Amino acid sequence: MKFTDLFIRRPVLAVVLSLVLLVLGLKAFTELQVRQYPEIETGVITVTTVYPGASAQSVQGYVTQPLQAQIAQAEGIDYMTSKSTLGQSLITVNLKLDFPTDQALTEILSLVQQVKYRLPAGTQDPSIVKSTSQSPILYVSFESDTLKAEQISDYVSRVVKPTFSTVDGVSKVDILGKSDFAMRIWLKPNQLAVYGLTAIDVQNAIKTSNTVSAAGKVKSNFIEVDINAHTDAATVEDFKNIALKAKDGQIVHMKDIATVELGAATYNEQVMFNGNHAIVTAISNTSTSNPISVVEDTYKLLPSVEDSLPPGINANVIYDSTKFINSSIDEVTKTLAEAALIVIIVIFAFLGSMRAMLIPLITIPLSLIGSMFFMMALGFSINLLTLLAMVLAISLVVDDAIVVVENTFRHLETGASPTEAAIKSAREICGPVIAMTITLAAVYAPIGFMGGLTGKLFTEFAFTLAGSVLISGFIALTLTPMMTSKMLNKQVLEGKMVKKIDHVIEKLVNRYVRVLTVVIDNRKLVWPLVATFLISLVFMFTHTSNELAPQEDQGVVIMMGNGPQQGNTDYLAHFTESLSNKMMDYPETNMTLMVNGYNDDQTFFGLGVLKDWDERDATAQDIMGRFTKDTATDPGLQLFTISPPDLPGTAQGLPFQMVIKTPTGSYQDLYQYAEKLKEYALSSGKFIYVQNDLKFAKPQLEITINRDKAALMNVNAQDVGNVLTRYISEGFINYFALDQRSYQVITQVSRDDRSSVDDINQYYVRSNNGDMVPLSALVDITESVQPSSVDQFQQLNSATIEGKMMPGISVGEAYEVMLKGADEILPKSYSVDSSGQLRQFVEEGSSLIGTFFLALIIIYLVLAAQFESFRDPLIVLTSVPLSIFGAMIPLYLGLDTLNIYTEVGLVTLIGLISKHGILIVEFANQLQKECNGDKRQAAIKAASERLRPILMTTAAMVIGVVPLLTAAGAGAQSRFAIGLVITVGMSIGTLFTLFVVPTIYTFLAEDHSKEEL
Repeated sequence: MKFTDLFIRRPVLAVVLSLVLLVLGLKAFTELQVRQYPEIETGVITVTTVYPGASAQSVQGYVTQPLQAQIAQAEGIDYMTSKSTLGQSLITVNLKLDFPTDQALTEILSLVQQVKYRLPAGTQDPSIVKSTSQSPILYVSFESDTLKAEQISDYVSRVVKPTFSTVDGVSKVDILGKSDFAMRIWLKPNQLAVYGLTAIDVQNAIKTSNTVSAAGKVKSNFIEVDINAHTDAATVEDFKNIALKAKDGQIVHMKDIATVELGAATYNEQVMFNGNHAIVTAISNTSTSNPISVVEDTYKLLPSVEDSLPPGINANVIYDSTKFINSSIDEVTKTLAEAALIVIIVIFAFLGSMRAMLIPLITIPLSLIGSMFFMMALGFSINLLTLLAMVLAISLVVDDAIVVVENTFRHLETGASPTEAAIKSAREICGPVIAMTITLAAVYAPIGFMGGLTGKLFTEFAFTLAGSVLISGFIALTLTPMMTSKMLNKQVLEGKMVKKIDHVIEKLVNRYVRVLTVVIDNRKLVWPLVATFLISLVFMFTHTSNELAPQEDQGVVIMMGNGPQQGNTDYLAHFTESLSNKMMDYPETNMTLMVNGYNDDQTFFGLGVLKDWDERDATAQDIMGRFTKDTATDPGLQLFTISPPDLPGTAQGLPFQMVIKTPTGSYQDLYQYAEKLKEYALSSGKFIYVQNDLKFAKPQLEITINRDKAALMNVNAQDVGNVLTRYISEGFINYFALDQRSYQVITQVSRDDRSSVDDINQYYVRSNNGDMVPLSALVDITESVQPSSVDQFQQLNSATIEGKMMPGISVGEAYEVMLKGADEILPKSYSVDSSGQLRQFVEEGSSLIGTFFLALIIIYLVLAAQFESFRDPLIVLTSVPLSIFGAMIPLYLGLDTLNIYTEVGLVTLIGLISKHGILIVEFANQLQKECNGDKRQAAIKAASERLRPILMTTAAMVIGVVPLLTAAGAGAQSRFAIGLVITVGMSIGTLFTLFVVPTIYTFLAEDHSKEEL
């Protein structure tokens, strides 16, 4: 008795096994987490150190260099960048994929502590923060017509930020437009000189008059009383009345030489929401958390936050990135239902019987639901990729059942009883079904064991699809034979629809046999034809545009840009207002956000949040093109628009970021070479926009102390430095308390007293003998041009060429052009690297090519073991390159690109098209004995008798993925990419399989005529 006979004779056993799978799958469905992508840890650690007033070069030399040299010793670093600007050092550590962020954070904290002693006096303690490499997932604005920005910011800092930070999975809550309270002491240089005072006198007075004392408590034999000594200054009046100097009964107070007010710690960032000033919270999630659950939990807190807001403050959700995620999941779920319906119609069209259709139909829910049990066991989640795997699985899981049903039909037509037909059919088809199931499952093994981002993303896709196929194969050998024995009979064959379909199929088979006979009779022509296709395939592979992932419409347009290097946030605000208005004029726009002073005073960042996908016809890419055209002649700003990264683990920014680095070259030389490469990029015609992030256009005043004059006048350099620090920089002296919180005390002269060189010349410093000496008598002031920031990549001086490609130009094509340009322009001591999305492409772009060939090898070995032959698998696999040739045609013609989705589709085609070859070769081997060893006759008969199941499975697959081709809305591009490859590849591959495989069989097949059936 064969294995399959057991389930035909014991139907309850067959049903129970399937029900166990169903129950376990349903249980798993209730437990599985729903998220956008599989869980991937892509940690980023930033080390921010403030050195108030220091130039970019001083910050790099005294702060950045020692810190990053120490940080570089930490484990798990992929690459490290640093940016030194006026008064601030920013070191960004990008960790390797799935390296524990907490472990890296702990190690970096320890390393930074070891080097803090080397930082110069006046440097604030480094702030070390962990986050993901992705953008914030939720923006919430707070605005008011009655309250000042400092008041809103203070409330958000005190109440809103701590509340949002309690949500599980929140990494950080950034406050955009933050303007914390500060005691601003606006010094009057002339008044100070009149009273014979200097900045150091003010600093010392504040330190001695605003100090916190821990007085302890008084204690007697029976009682004790706590002491609170009011040695600090707490109000504006307290600071106004600080005594600076007392002489001849006269006291000079702070109010005599300064304007004291409760102001903001900084005025360098302005945020506009729909054209109105606002404070915005930007919520980021941890690298391992699920953004969907993080945002859902934040929304649960939002009503209580809104209820507690002071009168006059309104809260609005500006942008929610999970809308795209949820909409994408909804669209894939809809596609899943559409694909199931289409497959049902296709099966009915070929079988013509509702009873016959139900047999393969039952495989769909059993396989998909059953696969969820394996997903839960392996720690997977329901995400876009596993759902996409299920869409493809719908067409795959019915294949084996279709083959069994069709073969049973064939035996019923010869007069066998239902049970006898089911037994014979199952016995004959058992081998091919096992071979097809193992082959298709095996093709995904290389994807599942890939490393890098692609491997992490598609492991769950691959194993979900493989699990579905394995379950469908199990059902095809257990439940399906039992159902055919119970539900199929000769009366089914007598149905009008069945007869009509049989008649059409019979005519088609006859025509097919005639054409196949002609092809085999001229079989020598097949070799040059196949060779031509293979050569063409290589050509198309090397001349097709490639990128990491297709660009999706994520419901938002990101605007970024910068003003001139001498500009400030007021300048940006003046020009970005019109940008916001233009974006709001578009009917597709829902709201806008503009952040002026993002990262530095010359840079802005904005969001054009679009309406939902079903409320607009234009895509985000259409709107970006329109906006770019409408703002092309706008003066004052360099502007570009981008979409958020399409894959996890990539920082927001331009899609092309090539890094030029040098171990010895100066920034001046680096700038010149970077500019040449920038011009090369612009002249290549591959880019819409290109910028060099190293800009030698920042005006700088060089103040040089004439040390001879200083010595003659009894003035030291430290006193000069103290005057400049306290008058010009925003460095704070100490803290004061306000409502149980501490805020900075900042001295500075007003903007009117620090707007020109003449103002600086009028500052006074006191000599050691008490005379007041103007700086004009001590210093020489010249103007120079310096970089606004000095950057390093992997601790080497660097400049980054950033760009956005022309429509239709892929990142791979642009990268090849720029590598050629770098070879021509850069000296040998210079080298290039990549960051951002380009780095992902360079590291992951070709990884699936090796996987493709590995999948071919694994399938060959599996088939060799199944057929007990090293030649038969070659016959089966001859259809693979022909199918890939068909799939490459639309990619070569520009309908899509070579990306991770189309490449996964190509790998999937290996298994799909191999199933046809297995059916033909397996059956031809069985027929050789019947045909007295005539391989030609066996091949023709096997191909003709397997034509119907091959056409059925192809139609189910091709038409079943049509919803992927017609996909619209969120996530449509990725679904289209994989659907396009499978549809065209399967259609053309099946056509070639039906003629090439039988022909190759006549050349290569072994003699099976003497083998036992």
